[in-house]
Amino acid sequence: MKISGVDIRPGNIIEYEGGIWRAVKIQHTQPGKGGAYMQVEMKNLIDGRKTNVRFRSAETVERVRLDTKDFQFLFAEGDTLTFMDKDNYEQITLDKGVLGDAAEFLQDGMDVVMELHDERPISVQLPDTIEATIVEADAVVKGQTASSSYKPAILDNGVRVMVPPHITSGTRIVVDVYEREYVKRAD
Repeated sequence: MKISGVDIRPGNIIEYEGGIWRAVKIQHTQPGKGGAYMQVEMKNLIDGRKTNVRFRSAETVERVRLDTKDFQFLFAEGDTLTFMDKDNYEQITLDKGVLGDAAEFLQDGMDVVMELHDERPISVQLPDTIEATIVEADAVVKGQTASSSYKPAILDNGVRVMVPPHITSGTRIVVDVYEREYVKRAD
């Protein structure tokens, strides 16, 4: 499906110069002289490269529709991750680089959504939030302002996050996977 260059939105998958790209950030610019354009920061879904491209309204790009399938994460072995198709139980292994930083939040048995282009895995979407246990939290420093003082803590998966002062070691919390931020205490 062809779309105008100024209709690109963050998250759109487009075909550009023979590659499959995801629009990460967009900025519509209307200079005093000349025509308006869309400045698009894109990430290549195959090799991870990033680029900035200007699209004018007269330019069109091919919007790519990816197939999505439900998979379950089974285990990690070195730099490879093994997932199972929930429909036919086939297993697939991917490089950790496909997930980027989100790979640290994978948990055994976690349900994920895999995006495929021509039956080839392009990206893996984890749930937006996960539950994790704090294994190490700094003590509260007396005299710090209570309103907005967060302290560093380490989760059971080794990821560092900032948490409110009342959170202690051993507490289960909900963490935003993509922002790497504390959301709330787990119930």
